[in-house]
Amino acid sequence: MSPQNFNVPDPATRRQRLHEIIFEADTPMGKWFDILLIVTICLSVATVMLDSVEEMQARYGTLLYYLEWFFTILFSIEYVLRLMSVTRPIAYAKSFFGVVDLLAILPTYVSLIFPGSHYLLVIRLLRILRVFRVLKLVQYIGESRLLMRALVASRRKITIFIFAVLTLVTILGSIMYLIEGRDNGFTSIPRSIYWAVVTLTTVGYGDITPQTTFGQMVSVIIMIMGYGIIAVPTGIVTAEMTTTFRSRGYGIRACQSCGADDHEEDAEYCKHCGTKL
Repeated sequence: MSPQNFNVPDPATRRQRLHEIIFEADTPMGKWFDILLIVTICLSVATVMLDSVEEMQARYGTLLYYLEWFFTILFSIEYVLRLMSVTRPIAYAKSFFGVVDLLAILPTYVSLIFPGSHYLLVIRLLRILRVFRVLKLVQYIGESRLLMRALVASRRKITIFIFAVLTLVTILGSIMYLIEGRDNGFTSIPRSIYWAVVTLTTVGYGDITPQTTFGQMVSVIIMIMGYGIIAVPTGIVTAEMTTTFRSRGYGIRACQSCGADDHEEDAEYCKHCGTKL
């Protein structure tokens, strides 16, 4: 009697199946995985925020502690599964989202290394890094790719705009230093430039205010200029987004080797590592 044949998938098939669930967003299992992960990320970030509230920490500190370890273990399992699902785990670990995944779990484990009471402040600061978990949401929002491509395309224009604004606030700050002087709070050119930045961005802290009539007139002009200047980067990015909308879209296939998922629809090879898609 011949032995019964069992359909046991080989390691490559299991890795491919795991990769489809974790990295692909166009499969039913992949969609459910993304939804559950987004909900988990939001709950974990909410736990961190509640733990920073003194009243909540005093009343539910033990519960928040256990919840934190629960989320840490979940994200640790997810991080290991992501490394197992790609053929080049080191490449994914060094990628942006790989580093973010590590930052999402590392602070909790680091806190175990410093048990001394005089290290509590350091541990507390390290625990703040858990808020980086919210960055994991970026890879599950399809529109984020569109925004990132628009920002990259407009980076030169925005850079020139920033330099122009820096030049403008330097000139305006120097003028206000000459007009108002030390007696009215403009004690130096750098402090006057700080005032110009606050005024141009229409923030208006009020810690430094012009006292002379001429200085107030210049302030009015700067504030009016601020409204127009703020709209410039918005227009630049919007124009690039419109161009991106009209251009060919990007697919949602993820590379099985490095995990990158920003490939063109007709791409046959990964543009990051060269692996066939």
